[in-house]
Amino acid sequence: MADRRTVDELTIEELEQLLLIKRRQARQESLRRLAGQGRLAGQSPMLAEAPKPLASAGSRFHSPNVQPWSGGSSTPSKGGRLRDRLLLGLEITALVGLIAVLVGSYANLQLLNNEVAVAREMPTAVAAAAATPTPLVNFDRLPGGHTSPRSPGGAVPDVPAHLQQWVQPAPLQPVPTPSAALPTRIVIPAIGIDAPIVNGVTWDDLKKGVGHLPGSANPGERGNMYLAAHNDIFGEIFRDLEKLELGDEFTIYSGDQPYRYVVTSKRVIDPTDVSVMYSSTEPIATLQTCYPYLVDTYRLVVVGELAR
Repeated sequence: MADRRTVDELTIEELEQLLLIKRRQARQESLRRLAGQGRLAGQSPMLAEAPKPLASAGSRFHSPNVQPWSGGSSTPSKGGRLRDRLLLGLEITALVGLIAVLVGSYANLQLLNNEVAVAREMPTAVAAAAATPTPLVNFDRLPGGHTSPRSPGGAVPDVPAHLQQWVQPAPLQPVPTPSAALPTRIVIPAIGIDAPIVNGVTWDDLKKGVGHLPGSANPGERGNMYLAAHNDIFGEIFRDLEKLELGDEFTIYSGDQPYRYVVTSKRVIDPTDVSVMYSSTEPIATLQTCYPYLVDTYRLVVVGELAR
């Protein structure tokens, strides 16, 4: 009597044996077909076997020609293991080489990008350097520097001590007579200043009054009229310059001709910042003195524009 159980009622072992029987029968049928077409050389042992029934009630799918599946795996040989290791080593080496190539390519790309950026910025830097104005006089420090009046020996020009014995005072220069061009007098009502202006900004020039940088603009002219004075010695002319506020006015005379300026900026800078001496496309007056009072390690700069 045939086994009438459904597939769901069969065990895994019975299903595996059934599958093996079906595959064997399919191979035998294929070999017979090839032999009938004359395409099979020799005689295959599988052709001599009689086809086995799929199953019967008593057989329970057992067949003497079918071995139950063990589920195990064959152990690779020593040569196979060596080959696998060699292949793994080659793959790792290739991967490391690829990573090295990618890293090197990225580094080269960064280098090329930096070179391109530098090349692009070079024309701009050259143009900026060409457009940067140069000071009228080759100063590396702003005028008026000295030691504090309270220091031993009093106020001394900021000349190295080992060179001070070689510094000779400049011959006395007469105050220039009024003319239609040079500045001769400055009046700042807000801080009570009414002082003469002399031509020059050396140590000895500033003993006589407010110094006018030679070559800088004259009153009313387009450009930067640069004026400097002491704040704690030789009259303390610019003692209260820091009290000026934006919008305050001061007048600079050239002979009897007055020129009125309005304060537009005020700042403290390093003594080496000579950019405040550069020329200007507008008519301005720059007032400079030492800062802070009795210390003089910085410079105070007040800029005024010519009133229209």
